[in-house]
Amino acid sequence: MAETTDPKTTAAPAAKKKEKPPAVEDKPFGEFIENHFIPDLQTALKDNGIGDMSLKFLETNIPIKGLESQSCWQIQGSWLNNKRQFIFYFIDGDIKGQKAWSFATNGCPHSTLESFMIDERRVSLPLMVAYVLQRLNSQKWLTLN
Repeated sequence: MAETTDPKTTAAPAAKKKEKPPAVEDKPFGEFIENHFIPDLQTALKDNGIGDMSLKFLETNIPIKGLESQSCWQIQGSWLNNKRQFIFYFIDGDIKGQKAWSFATNGCPHSTLESFMIDERRVSLPLMVAYVLQRLNSQKWLTLN
C-alpha cells in the first residue's frame, strides 16, 4: 500500500513578509514637500525645458483680492525673471486635503483661485508632479500647441 502524505505537514512554513517602508506620501507634510516633491518637480521642469524655475515652500497669506486674510502652505514658482508665476496651495496643510492653484504673468497679480486635484482619492508624488506639469502645459507655458 502506498503511503500518503498530508500536504499540510510537509509544506515549509510561510516566510515572514518583509515590512514595507512607509510610502513617501505618508511622511510628514513639510518633509514630503521639501525632500521629495520640490526636487522631483524641479527635475521634471528641467526635463521640460524650464531650467530657471525658482520654487519656494512657505506658509503665507493667499495673494488674491478678498482672500488676503487667509493663510496656508504654498509652493510658489516663478521663472523668466518673474514674468510667469504660479502658486500651488495646500489649504489644509496636507497633501490629502484641499488644494488650489493660481497663476500670474508679466507682473500682474494673481486673480483667480482654482481648485486643483479635486477628483483624486489617492494622491501620490508622481501624480502631483504630473498635475503641475499638466496645469503649466494648459497655460502653454511648457510647449506651444
